[in-house]
Amino acid sequence: MKEIINKIIDKESLTLEEAKKIIYAIAEERINASQIVAILVGIQMRGLQLEEIKGFRSALLELAIPIQIDGTNAIDLCGTGGDGKNTFNISTTTAFVVSAMGYKVIKHGNYGVSSTCGSSNVLEELGYNFSSDSEVLNHQLLEKNICFLHAPLFHPTLLKVGGIRKDLGVRTFFNALGPLVNPVQPQYQLTGTYNLELAKIYQHILHEDRKEYRVVFGMNGYDELTLTDQTRVLGRSEDDYIDASFFNQSVVDPTSIFSGSTITEAANILKAIARGEGSNAQNSVISANVALALQCFHPTKPLKELFNEAYVFIKSGKTASHHNIK
Repeated sequence: MKEIINKIIDKESLTLEEAKKIIYAIAEERINASQIVAILVGIQMRGLQLEEIKGFRSALLELAIPIQIDGTNAIDLCGTGGDGKNTFNISTTTAFVVSAMGYKVIKHGNYGVSSTCGSSNVLEELGYNFSSDSEVLNHQLLEKNICFLHAPLFHPTLLKVGGIRKDLGVRTFFNALGPLVNPVQPQYQLTGTYNLELAKIYQHILHEDRKEYRVVFGMNGYDELTLTDQTRVLGRSEDDYIDASFFNQSVVDPTSIFSGSTITEAANILKAIARGEGSNAQNSVISANVALALQCFHPTKPLKELFNEAYVFIKSGKTASHHNIK
């Protein structure tokens, strides 16, 4: 491990196998907290490489708790986080809308590390009980078209670094791994990244094992499609720039999509949008993300048409009634 850390300090790239060794060393507690911090900070400072993320991902999936859920014709909606923008829970709200519209969502997520409120935080606030029981999760998927996989229940390795990541309070390569290690590996995926280089790595990886996918990176630093500026959208055959004018919407003021300062405030925003009571900015941003998600299922359907469908659905309040959100 000392040799690997020295390579990182010297800004050398690790091989896929060396990256896997790090994850297994953490899982088997053969590495101390100081060494873990050195690895996390060292890689973050010099930048994550393709073979490294492949190795980290491979090891985490190999070590994951098995689960019996069919990911065929289902989508995961999960961003990396770590953009420091403090937006409301866009991917989680999008997941509720997409599932209410009749599509299967198998969402992977975790507590916030570099933000106030991650997907797991807001779901707990809404009263959702995390489970790793395949029968329970399959029932939720059948009944409401959605189930949520709380990452620490399926990735014991993440539990071993959770405290260290929280103490650091900054993004690390574990942020970059989150959307790639859903233990079900659904057929479709909409995900966002906190930088363009990582978006291109995601495109390469998802191209190999997803039927359809969209990877987004806001050119002003967001890991989501926010309509605050141009967003780069990468897919199997897409490489586009999208902004508010594409949907005939006004540019969104960043302050209008803030999460608030507490988990309760974040949950209240989600509930308001689900009831059809969100602001125009919030509704527009969610409609744009829903449109991208639905395009994974319908690649030839125009994005503007999907946006309009989503907007009408969101305003109807049917998301709240489908999910019993008060």
